[in-house]
Amino acid sequence: MKGLELSETYFNEVGFPMLREEFGDYIDRMAAGLVGDGSECFGFDDGLSRDHDWGPGFCLWLAPKDYEIISRKLKSAVAALPRSFAGFGPRQASQWGDERIGVFEINRFYRKFIGFDHMPSDLNEWLIIPENNLAACTNGKVFYDPLKEFTRWRNTLLDFYPEDVRLKKIASRCMTIGQTGQYNLPRCIQRSEYFCAQYAETKFCADFISLIFLLNRKYAPFYKWMHRAVKGLPILGEWTHREVAALISEPESEEKIKRVEGMCATVIKELKKQELSYNDSSFMADHGPEIHNKIKDDRLRDLNVWVG
Repeated sequence: MKGLELSETYFNEVGFPMLREEFGDYIDRMAAGLVGDGSECFGFDDGLSRDHDWGPGFCLWLAPKDYEIISRKLKSAVAALPRSFAGFGPRQASQWGDERIGVFEINRFYRKFIGFDHMPSDLNEWLIIPENNLAACTNGKVFYDPLKEFTRWRNTLLDFYPEDVRLKKIASRCMTIGQTGQYNLPRCIQRSEYFCAQYAETKFCADFISLIFLLNRKYAPFYKWMHRAVKGLPILGEWTHREVAALISEPESEEKIKRVEGMCATVIKELKKQELSYNDSSFMADHGPEIHNKIKDDRLRDLNVWVG
């Protein structure tokens, strides 16, 4: 059983009956689900995942006033629930995993990920939020939310970046992809700077995957799951998954360089298809400024094209 399914079943069969009995006056003001850090929230958990921060449990989210009134009693009631369920558990919390389940105030929950206890209010606030944090606080599943306040936050973030921010990030990725993969990787190989070459290759792959997520209007997750997650994207997802795997396993330097160029050529076609760039250059960094110039906000456009 996957962790997300286990969590939902545990909530429906154990958590919800308790809430209905002990917190009937507030049950229609709570949201429940499993969202945040952890492989199970992305559906990527496996046998290895079960040694820490995995097992029966769920999140409860409350509006600020409700949290102030009942959180202490609610936390005690949740802590008293069975720690094992359906043959799984108890959860073994790691040093940093003790706040992945439990009772949360909605604004504080999102502040943990985006740095604000409010929705991003301008383009600069959107720009500085780590992309993987946005992926984490919009993953998983909401099992129950009659009040819809938690879902309101979630849906607003899932609507993705404002278009100017997306363009800013796409332009920046074009710059770093060209710099690391097309320019520095072959030069590092020619100089026998193998640490630098490996770093350039890794950085190229990470930024390439990030670009594919941006082209799909999806947030890229934590690096541990980027390659696995890109496979599920409709635009160049499976192809990127295969190409990155082939690139990093290719022992011949010349073949690596050819593959990098082929990957860039394919994504340039997609940039043109999405009408983001009309440049005929095969060098990714030549497309960055053209995309950057499409930004409508003057202050954002005035930032260096590499920023993003």
